[in-house]
Amino acid sequence: MAVYQYLAKDGTGRKLSGEYTDIESVMGLRDELAKIGCVLVKAHRKKTTAIRRKRIKQSEVVAFAYKFAGMYSAGLSILSCLQTFEEQTENQAFKYVIADIRQSIQTGSSLKNACEKHRNIFSDFFIGMIEAGESSGKLGTTLEMSAVYLEKQADIKRKVVSAFAYPVIVTIMCFVVIAFLLIFVIPIFMKLYRQVRVPLPGPTRILVGLSTMITEYWWAILIVGAAGAMGLRWLLKKPQARARWDAFKLNMPLFGKLNRMLVVSHFTRTFAMLISVGVSLVEALNVACAVAHNHKMAEITKNLKKEIKAGNPVAKSFKSCAIFPPIITQLAASGEQAGQLPDMLLKGADLLDKDIDRIINALLVKLEPALTLLMGAIVGFILMGAYLPMFDYMGHLE
Repeated sequence: MAVYQYLAKDGTGRKLSGEYTDIESVMGLRDELAKIGCVLVKAHRKKTTAIRRKRIKQSEVVAFAYKFAGMYSAGLSILSCLQTFEEQTENQAFKYVIADIRQSIQTGSSLKNACEKHRNIFSDFFIGMIEAGESSGKLGTTLEMSAVYLEKQADIKRKVVSAFAYPVIVTIMCFVVIAFLLIFVIPIFMKLYRQVRVPLPGPTRILVGLSTMITEYWWAILIVGAAGAMGLRWLLKKPQARARWDAFKLNMPLFGKLNRMLVVSHFTRTFAMLISVGVSLVEALNVACAVAHNHKMAEITKNLKKEIKAGNPVAKSFKSCAIFPPIITQLAASGEQAGQLPDMLLKGADLLDKDIDRIINALLVKLEPALTLLMGAIVGFILMGAYLPMFDYMGHLE
């Protein structure tokens, strides 16, 4: 697919110019323009590789959804909203995407189908909400709910990243210090060991071996590391390996509970928002499963759909799956009895998010001193291995 800049005329002879994206040829462009009553005058292909590679931030998508909701609710048409966004957006990559959506709608496509071509930018949840809004006539409401949801998820992700920034920095510094000692300090001691000719204790021999391996075979280490990373990436693309990895993340030591709560929070919030705008229970489960991005959750969703298709209440279906905490099943039961299932599930997701904050803080209380002690132990081992031969040599002199 390519991008073409064009000049055309409408039925009144008025000249129009612009860009069309994802068109295979000039003939395809002519056909697309004919659908809106225009005749192609001239066109040339435009290079867009550099533009399309630029990153589109999640915050830009959130801002887009908020503004779109406000402008559409104020009475502007979808095309007018998109035209305004296209003119105001500074990110050229996002401008390209908006232009493509606008042109798809001009040729008769729905907003949902136009956005679906850009699933790498707009999530399954966002597209599902747009589809629900278009079918129910509540597009402004669903867009605003999508923006709130995306902002909430971005906030959770930001909290997790910022919370674990210190442990990551400490770990990196630990590796830097170890690498510096093995590459620059230990070789100096090795020369001294050869001169004094004292037997080397076990820790020192380990250090000498590591230092020799790093300084003389660094290229082999890089090749093995790169091959290992590529092999792991290839392996995780396999459905069976990916399923095992996702299952491990939900049960791993220390972080298993946190991962389970994050998955359940995303799943529950997505499911609640979708059914609140009229999406069927089964379709809402499908979208919530896609948003959760976990193979184990996909298996659970299959069971949930069977339960619900069999006529069981949502609360009973959730209760049959151990991954959902009691508070979610209890709130779901209360919501079904009161006819307020979406609201109660959203309250449950909010409570889970608060628990996630507490779990993160509790993990940091354990991780920070543990990492500090580990770094001290490793550096102490290196220094002990470096100086032990010197102590032996001083003992022989006496």
